Amino acid sequence: MRVAVLGLGEAGLLYAAGLADRGATVAAFDPVVENPPPGVVRAADPRAAVRGADVVASLVGASAAAAVARGVLPDLAAGTVYADMNTGSPEDKRALAAEATAAGALFADVAIMAPVPRKAELTPLLVSGPGAARLTELWGGLGLPVTPVGDEPGAAAGLKLVRSVFMKGLAAVVFESVQAGELLGAGDWVRAELAGELGPDGAQLVERLLTGTRQHAARREHEMQDARALLGELGAHSWMTDGTLSWLRAIAAAEA
Repeated sequence: MRVAVLGLGEAGLLYAAGLADRGATVAAFDPVVENPPPGVVRAADPRAAVRGADVVASLVGASAAAAVARGVLPDLAAGTVYADMNTGSPEDKRALAAEATAAGALFADVAIMAPVPRKAELTPLLVSGPGAARLTELWGGLGLPVTPVGDEPGAAAGLKLVRSVFMKGLAAVVFESVQAGELLGAGDWVRAELAGELGPDGAQLVERLLTGTRQHAARREHEMQDARALLGELGAHSWMTDGTLSWLRAIAAAEA
C-alpha cells in the first residue's frame, strides 16, 4: 500500500512513521520539515507525494486543508482515498468531499478521537464519507483502529465536535476550579480533589488537561467555534460551550 502524508507536524510525523513501520510505502511532504522519520521518503512537493498513492492523509491543519486539497486533487488516480484528518466542521468536510468526488477521488472524513502522542497510529479514528469503507479496509488491514460511521461526509466530524463539547468543557472546568483554588491558597488541595473524582489516573489527567489546553488553546478555540455552530444547527443549547470558548480565548491570549 502506498500512502502519502501531507503535513509533518506532531500528528503527521507519528502517522507517517507508524504506517511505514506497519509495511506501507510512505511518501510525505511538509514545507518546513526536511528530515522525515526513518522509512519515510520526503517528496519534492505535495503533488509528487500523492502521485500513485492509494491513500492520501492530510494532516495540515484546518486553515490549510482546503487549499492543500485543491492543489493535489488533480494528481490523484481515480479511486484514491483522500483522507482529510484535520479537525473541521461538517460543512467544511462536505465541501471538500464534493471537490474530491468531482476529481474522481474517494473522500474520507476522518476524526482523530484522542491526542495522537498517546498511541501514535493506534489512536482511535472515526471515518465517514464515500471513502470510509475503502479506508477502513486498507488501514484496518494494517491494524489501525478505524471505525466507519456512515457514507455521509461530515458525520465523523460532527461526532467528534459533540464529544469535544465534553472533553474541552472538562478542561475548562478544571482550569476554573484550579485557578479559584490557587487564589484561595489551596491549589494543591483542589488538584487532589479533582484527581480523586477522575479515577486512578486522575492526577495525570488533570495535568494533561491543564498542559494540553495551554499548548493548543488557539487551535481548540477554533474547534469549539465549530462545535458551537453545530449545536446551533441542531437546535441544541450551547451554554457550556460558550463558557469553554471564553476560557480558551483567555488562555490563548495569555500564552501568546
